[in-house]
Amino acid sequence: MKKLALLSVSDKKGIVDFAKKLIELEYEILATGGTAKMISDADLEYTGVEEYASFPEIFSGRVKTLQPKIFGGILMRRDNESDQAEATENGVLPIDIVCVNLYPFPEVVKRDDISLAEKIENIDIGGPSLIRASAKNYKYVSVLTNPKQYESFLAELSAGDVKLETRESLASAAFSHTSFYDTLIADYFEAEFNIEKAAIRINSPVRNALRYGENPHQKAFIAGDFYDYFNVLHGKELSYNNIVDLVASVDLVNELDPISCAIIKHTNAAGAATGTDVLDAYEQALSGDPVSAFGGIVAFNTKVDVATAEKLNNIFLEIIVAPEFDDDALEILKKKKNRRLLKEIKKSSEEKVLVKNIPGGVIAQTVDNSKVSELNLEVVTEAEPDKSQLEDLKFAWILCKHTKSNAIVYVKNKKLLGAGAGQMSRLDSSKIAAMKAKEHGHDITGAVAASDAFFPFADGLLAIAESGITAVIQPGGSVRDAEVISAANDKKMSMIFTGIRNFKH
Repeated sequence: MKKLALLSVSDKKGIVDFAKKLIELEYEILATGGTAKMISDADLEYTGVEEYASFPEIFSGRVKTLQPKIFGGILMRRDNESDQAEATENGVLPIDIVCVNLYPFPEVVKRDDISLAEKIENIDIGGPSLIRASAKNYKYVSVLTNPKQYESFLAELSAGDVKLETRESLASAAFSHTSFYDTLIADYFEAEFNIEKAAIRINSPVRNALRYGENPHQKAFIAGDFYDYFNVLHGKELSYNNIVDLVASVDLVNELDPISCAIIKHTNAAGAATGTDVLDAYEQALSGDPVSAFGGIVAFNTKVDVATAEKLNNIFLEIIVAPEFDDDALEILKKKKNRRLLKEIKKSSEEKVLVKNIPGGVIAQTVDNSKVSELNLEVVTEAEPDKSQLEDLKFAWILCKHTKSNAIVYVKNKKLLGAGAGQMSRLDSSKIAAMKAKEHGHDITGAVAASDAFFPFADGLLAIAESGITAVIQPGGSVRDAEVISAANDKKMSMIFTGIRNFKH
């Protein structure tokens, strides 16, 4: 009996060499469309699917492989007498190898210059059906969906036969392939037809609709080029909250000195530190608030190594993002099946615009691009910060900029000890920051503090002083600045005014 292999690919890398090797192994090639043309141009023998099925391609190629002889050959059970009898009666031969990948809908859907009708024409119908049928019948059929699979498959086939374990692995990859493809299509249709188009089309085309928003009853989507900035290496689909926290973590860690780590919960830093190496940075950041770090997002601005990866696996984390990972570190981190691993491949533009809906339209602003290195820092107290304190004050100022208002943060040795965030009173934030630091055993004596806005009264500064803080950085600009400065002098504290406020609502 002749051995049959069906080849019908959109991504044609390596397909001619693959077909040539199959022919050498005495397989007869069935091919469609562009795949058949490439094989023909290489002077290789093949049979067109329309010839084999005795039925032409119809509707401008919309129906090519959806034929009983094709699907019968894939789905027939080789050890089932009834299937064998029906196959003989209907002239169906077994197809043992199916090499299919799909129309490029994931690439086409990103393009602005293609109409909705053209995008829909790039939704593959026969391809996913062939793949799913082959994967379902993996006991007898090898299904290949990626050119990277060809070399090892051919080596095994040349050695005698393809192991069942290999066919199982190929089937698993095939179902993942069609699942990802179907998800992209479903997301696109959800965004295109079910979410208000005006909201989506503010600046750029839809890239992906999310399962839901901040809460399950809210719809959500991504518009624009988010995935040009991050490469998803592993894990579950990103959620709306994941993406918001991810961006917050990367924005923060990229402002810190090299070899830094930030741990984010609900867009605020649960931990942050600059270390002597990447492991030290992570351990210092984690020790800031190990309880809040649970389920958080960890961002690095340096490569993650094996030792750090092993430590990261000791706690539940939603996302780990870094500019690079050692290969072995990545394998260790992938042991956590659902955790998302992302590689930052491009830095975010400082020209971003933040947009929020208001009745009748939107309100927008540029992002806060203020940098502590560019500020005119003014020492306003009798005491001046020493070199170490000054470095900590700058570190604290960056953290404060990325913390929800009213924000107070405590820092020592470029490590976040405690933060008060999102409070209605700056005094409350001061107390919460101290409480969080003490809760996790940190000695605040000699630490520094940052405030995202001026102290309207001296009470907030005095609360900080009572915690053992020796230096403060704040914008200044209150009508009671003199009172606040006097309180700092009474407490022998040094204080710097930045002249710039960093509210984050």
